[in-house]
Amino acid sequence: MTNQVLAQFLLHVGDSQLILSHRLAEWCGHAPELELDIALANIGLDLLGQARTALSLAGEIEGQGRDEDKLAYFRTEREYRNLLLSEQPNGDFGQTIVRQWLMDHYHALLFAALSNSKNEVISSFAIKSLKEVKYHLRFSTSWMERLSLGTAEAHEKIQHGLNQLWRFTEELFSLTADERQLVDAYLIPDLELLKPKWLETISAELQRFELSLPESGAYRSGAKQGLHTEHLGYVLAELQYMQRAYPGMNW
Repeated sequence: MTNQVLAQFLLHVGDSQLILSHRLAEWCGHAPELELDIALANIGLDLLGQARTALSLAGEIEGQGRDEDKLAYFRTEREYRNLLLSEQPNGDFGQTIVRQWLMDHYHALLFAALSNSKNEVISSFAIKSLKEVKYHLRFSTSWMERLSLGTAEAHEKIQHGLNQLWRFTEELFSLTADERQLVDAYLIPDLELLKPKWLETISAELQRFELSLPESGAYRSGAKQGLHTEHLGYVLAELQYMQRAYPGMNW
């Protein structure tokens, strides 16, 4: 039972990184300037690498003969466990930066905590990922500052992006009843204990950026139950097309 629950948790992590990576890849050739085009692509590749590790490990633990490719390309929308925040459309560049900034702060806490996992493979994965996340966070924070404290139009777009995305932050640190046994076994951290630190940091930075927390609050969830927004289906249609059209193909 513990192995299956751990496999599902790793799918949750891997799926979130995979879908967010795909979203960033959509900027390739379309970013505001060449340097940003390269930066977003590199961050996306880091996330893709994290997704590959998490999905491969999930496949090994569940023991059903599914490798990273089968898990990525041959599961349906309801079988995906990615965070709803990761699947939200890019919108304009400001909204993409807000989404990345929220996720980067989450990743920083998640991987720092996972680095203490009793499972040495998960711990090593988290330590390596944390090095990448620190760069991601510097990038997104610098652009949050530059845009929110820049022109009135840029500030307005950042606030709009925050208003659009904040509702999806409710589930970032949620745990299922089954996952609590993983906490007790010191395989994963108690994510709910990380939320106050995340919210404190986010609130302090928003104050520095002269931005406001959305009044609507955070209320959307469903990732770990396979309940997604309408956007994930379109992402998977593009992501999975080649393998579903030509099963078993090799690159």
